[in-house]
Amino acid sequence: MHVVYRTNVSICARHAAVARAHRAAEDPGPEPHIVYHSDDDYAAAVATILAAGPASGEIWLFAYGPLIWKPEVGHHEEQDAVARGWHRSFCFRVTRFRGDKDKPGLMMALDRGGQCKGVAYRLDACNPATLPGRLFRREFTSRPANSMPRWIRIDTDKGPLTALALVMNRNSPVHTGRLAPEAVADMLASACGHWGSGADYLFNTVTRLEARGIRDSHLWRLQHLVAERLTRGGD
Repeated sequence: MHVVYRTNVSICARHAAVARAHRAAEDPGPEPHIVYHSDDDYAAAVATILAAGPASGEIWLFAYGPLIWKPEVGHHEEQDAVARGWHRSFCFRVTRFRGDKDKPGLMMALDRGGQCKGVAYRLDACNPATLPGRLFRREFTSRPANSMPRWIRIDTDKGPLTALALVMNRNSPVHTGRLAPEAVADMLASACGHWGSGADYLFNTVTRLEARGIRDSHLWRLQHLVAERLTRGGD
């Protein structure tokens, strides 16, 4: 049976439930076994992606999550867009930032399958240095990268575009594969790091997307499951 989770029903109660997931946490710092990208790595990644880009030199960025409300790089135009063959997914594990070693968290990525409504931003093609300086450094830090830059096709009201997207690297050791919604909700409801809780990350994502006119029913289902767990745990 298809269930619709309304955003205007008990939203305050859900936010109160999310607050229960928060706990004070210190940054444990970089893990010694992780190798991080160097300046040369970022420069090489930018050179590679730009060389494979559209002949026009025009750079569109497809944003599907936090990049929508915090794009990080300057842009001159934006359009609503749909990426077919991709979807939002909590599919990579974190033991820092929004989780720890005892209770790992999950972060969202663009993974294969389905479709995803987001926003396309036209970047300043005359200043590609913004890519390594901000975007790539924000989206991936360790090697191998959990999010890989690649060009994908997106559809807009003005026609199809080739856009730069950060997609899940399925060969990354932190990739979880497809998890059942209940398993995702269990992890998001329990994980918290120095950036905050997984529950807060999910709640912020779904409400920000909704404000933009983007409804992701899968994420709202997760929000319902997480709030249910947190409410039950607080009884």
